[in-house]
Amino acid sequence: MKISIKKLLLLSGGMMAYRYFIKLAYKGTAYGGWQKQPNAETVQQWIENGLNAIAGVGSGATGCGRTDAGVHARVFYAHFDSEKAFLKEELAMLAQRLNRFLPQDISVFAVFPVIPGAHARFSAIWREYEYLIIRQKDPFTFNSAYLVHGDLNLALMNTCSGLMLGKHDFQCFSKVNTQVNNYFCDVKAAFWSEEDHFLKFTIRADRFLRNMVRAIVGTLLDVGREKISVEEFLTIIESRDRCEAGYSVPAKGLTLTGIGYPEAIFTDKPEFFSQESCENVK
Repeated sequence: MKISIKKLLLLSGGMMAYRYFIKLAYKGTAYGGWQKQPNAETVQQWIENGLNAIAGVGSGATGCGRTDAGVHARVFYAHFDSEKAFLKEELAMLAQRLNRFLPQDISVFAVFPVIPGAHARFSAIWREYEYLIIRQKDPFTFNSAYLVHGDLNLALMNTCSGLMLGKHDFQCFSKVNTQVNNYFCDVKAAFWSEEDHFLKFTIRADRFLRNMVRAIVGTLLDVGREKISVEEFLTIIESRDRCEAGYSVPAKGLTLTGIGYPEAIFTDKPEFFSQESCENVK
């Protein structure tokens, strides 16, 4: 008599699991960031509570990044594991029920299966952030944009933004005492755009260091004020010293706007893996 692999796993004490991605968005004003913390309300806490209450998922949810307190995400991904192989219709219903459970400032777009090796954080091949600045008082964007007065030389700011393209050591823009193997990031795009009283900085890279975008924006604003020259901006990057760079702008103007994954991680139906292999799924 033939016994399926699933049956063998259960007989041997193993546990089947299926991996799913959640695509969501949130306004970070009320939260201490994505990651669960003992003394702050977080987005991860809400997502995990919802998954547990609605689908009995107690394994937690892993996000594509941390995002600091007050930072927003127009697009964010998290993954979770479940013993159940959800049908497509059930995943759509799960997304609907999560939205009813979650507060108004967190929204789930979809829940879908991925291959066992997919990881919301480590499988990402690029991320994109936007930082929004307003040039005059605006009651509709005061908690999602940074008000900056005075003249800014946008041409100089874009010139220095272009100098960051490619793979460089960005330690000068990293929060100190960060546990990373290296400070190299491959920047694919970095530019400023202006419309009406809005000024927006867009940056895309394979990875970002903690506080990196906010430190870059603060430094580029000093370039725009002509306190830092193009040559001095290059010297700051080469220094690898956070003290040489400019200030970090407030978190409220920063939004995660995009994340890219290889097409190969997506699948039409759930694929199971054993509990024993879970530790290797990164």
